[in-house]
Amino acid sequence: MLDADPCPCGRLDARSRPLPYASCCGALHQRFASTGRWDAPDAEALMRSRYSAFTLNLLDYLRATWHPDTRPAALEPNEPGLKWLGLQIKSRAQQDPDHATVEFVARSKLGGRAWRLHETSRFVRLDGQWHYLDGDLR
Repeated sequence: MLDADPCPCGRLDARSRPLPYASCCGALHQRFASTGRWDAPDAEALMRSRYSAFTLNLLDYLRATWHPDTRPAALEPNEPGLKWLGLQIKSRAQQDPDHATVEFVARSKLGGRAWRLHETSRFVRLDGQWHYLDGDLR
């Protein structure tokens, strides 16, 4: 993905234009690649960066941003032919300074069949870093 390409997460600027990857999730991915930290400003930003990481097969980023208590031992790359179609944030809520939820729908297509993942994800801040904890499918 080129830095000027629209970010996979679909975030828009103030003029309703897609943000470039480098100015959106790419900044978090690059920070992680160079420092091991991602410093997402809030749970929604981490959610968006994780969606983009899924679309780009950034498995190290996904594992690092997963809470250590619920992180899987390994992640598999996307199946060949999987096409990510978009992310829609339905709602977001911050329960306190270190806990938040984000409800989203992620759409994909594989083998001519459309898929939809609708989840309310829970996020926890550890040592100043937001982490994905778990989620409830809807």
